[in-house]
Amino acid sequence: MYLNQFGPYYYDSYRMPNDIQLVNDIQKAINGEYSAIACYKELARMAPTNDERDKILEIRKHEIHHLGEFNRIYTNLTGKNPSYHIIEKCPNTYREGIEFAFKDEQETVDFYLEISDKANDPIIKERFRRAAADEQNHAVWFLFFSNYPKGTQINRQINNYGAKGALSASMLTLPQMLTYALQDEYLAQARYDDILQNFGYIRTFTQIKEAEKRHINTLLPILDRYHVPLPEDISQSFVTTPESIKAAYAAGVQGEIDNISMYDRFLSLTIPNDVRTVFSQLRNASLNHLAAFEKGLEQYK
Repeated sequence: MYLNQFGPYYYDSYRMPNDIQLVNDIQKAINGEYSAIACYKELARMAPTNDERDKILEIRKHEIHHLGEFNRIYTNLTGKNPSYHIIEKCPNTYREGIEFAFKDEQETVDFYLEISDKANDPIIKERFRRAAADEQNHAVWFLFFSNYPKGTQINRQINNYGAKGALSASMLTLPQMLTYALQDEYLAQARYDDILQNFGYIRTFTQIKEAEKRHINTLLPILDRYHVPLPEDISQSFVTTPESIKAAYAAGVQGEIDNISMYDRFLSLTIPNDVRTVFSQLRNASLNHLAAFEKGLEQYK
């Protein structure tokens, strides 16, 4: 986080140039984590709800863990302790702070993946890859906070998650498409879990819930292949129990329509052939699910 370029660092002359660059990058990451820890303490203090405060403090704990891991890596590489600098001042207001944190977390994901890709040591590669996944999850939460007015609790649906996020985005990168697709499959499974828990066994929802599990398992290798960090599954936060089984079928219809529209948009763009094949398969499955929900809804008319 807070990834403004900090000045160059110089180490013993025996180090190879790529080692020097790696050490510089790790020092930069340490400064970013150190700055984020300080900023998130302030954001937690300003948070308008207990839910938001607790989540920001949880994110802050993740950053403290990252800082400890990066410190150990730095010391092992250099034999020296790193320095600590606040690189960029935290905004003074909560709204500006979480918007800033969202942007910064997204930039940090790319930076950590670059370090992971360049590092030769498998431990360093894995530590930064895992940290990148954490930062992506943090970005999702800060985006969530930034899209709700002060005082909103964390159990409301948002328009920046899953298919709705994909359909409202002005531009889409491949990592974003894969992330939105997996989020939407998470959301569908959470929705059907809630319906089955509240209304008991319904064959259509049970079968489609199992299909959503297969969809998730189909997407996971693609995300790994293209080095896309797994988004945190926060779908339960967005699920509202329908008033009736009829309303559950109607929600299923709308969910599949959104899902199909999302995949149609993805397929209209230039994407790798293996991703196109997977998106086409999932879109066709959603067409079948839509027909099943429409048939179920008919019996209530």
